[in-house]
Amino acid sequence: MTDVEVRPSPVAQVPDPEPADGKRRRLQLGGVPRMTASIVGAFVVFALLLWANGTNPIDAYRAMWDSVSRDSNSFGDVLVRTTPYLLAALAVVLPARAGLFNIGGEGQLLIGGIGAMAMADALGQGLPRLPTLVLMALAAMVSAAAWAGIAAVLRQYAGTNEAMSTLLCNYLAVLFLGWLVFGPWKDPGSNGFPRTRELELVERLPLLWGRVHVGIVIAVLAAVVVWAVLRYTPWGFRLGVLGGNAEAARRAGLRTDRLASAALMGGAALAGLGGMFQMSGVEGQLRPSTMAGYGFTGVLAAWMVRHHPIRAIASSALLAAIAVGGSGLKIRAGLSAGSVNILMSLLLLAVLGWGNARPRKASA
Repeated sequence: MTDVEVRPSPVAQVPDPEPADGKRRRLQLGGVPRMTASIVGAFVVFALLLWANGTNPIDAYRAMWDSVSRDSNSFGDVLVRTTPYLLAALAVVLPARAGLFNIGGEGQLLIGGIGAMAMADALGQGLPRLPTLVLMALAAMVSAAAWAGIAAVLRQYAGTNEAMSTLLCNYLAVLFLGWLVFGPWKDPGSNGFPRTRELELVERLPLLWGRVHVGIVIAVLAAVVVWAVLRYTPWGFRLGVLGGNAEAARRAGLRTDRLASAALMGGAALAGLGGMFQMSGVEGQLRPSTMAGYGFTGVLAAWMVRHHPIRAIASSALLAAIAVGGSGLKIRAGLSAGSVNILMSLLLLAVLGWGNARPRKASA
């Protein structure tokens, strides 16, 4: 059998070490230092924008920090927001190992919430709390996986790029949710507002304290499980081979289409679980604006750490803190709470434009 070169996955590559030949080289940053520098740079640019707008950047950042750290409830809000961000990030991490780009976390979160609501309606509060929540979670995961299956089928049989198809599926999911809350699922007692009925206690996630529900624990465990699967299991190894060199994987006899579809749908299932957690643990119902922007934030959280599942916990928490800190910009700094979206956009540009770029070798 002809020897096949298996290249490492792009997400696992690190820059070549600096040669120790005594010659002067251009300063190069790689890995964590490079990513840290890009994130700090985004905060610096945002500070300059605040200053240009007539706002003291130090006061603005202090207001954001106070919004996050002033009490246990504020910290709890960060954990609540971290949960869907992290699971949406894992929905990007898992396919990335196979060389795929899942940009559909936004829609997969919504479809997961819809699947969980459908299961709750089907059960009709006829079961105790634990089996009800388990069945809702399974319904959310299966629904989101099936939704991602659309992109998997298009990729396998029509050659459609999964990044484009998953992105477009986001808008289909939003339209589908809008049809439900304006139509068959609209709560008769909503006084004209488009929303579903409120979940009952048996359908709500247990709380740890304040608004923090058990979903954050499960999300962190999910990140650890994904890391272990990708690192220690034969399936994770095969995904790495596929992501590193698809042609080598095919010549080695791997079922590449099946592997790719499983990775894409498995990641979507995690996003669907995040949708169920957000609906059952926080909002208690579905509305047209449910989880708006959460999936795209998950994409940023994954890219910030170069698709590392454990590090995604930290990046998701950071973005959650920024989102929660937006209230401080509005109340104390006199800025719109949406100003944090500018900061997140700068983070995205910094991460994609420089933080994940592999530095070129300097000439001697």
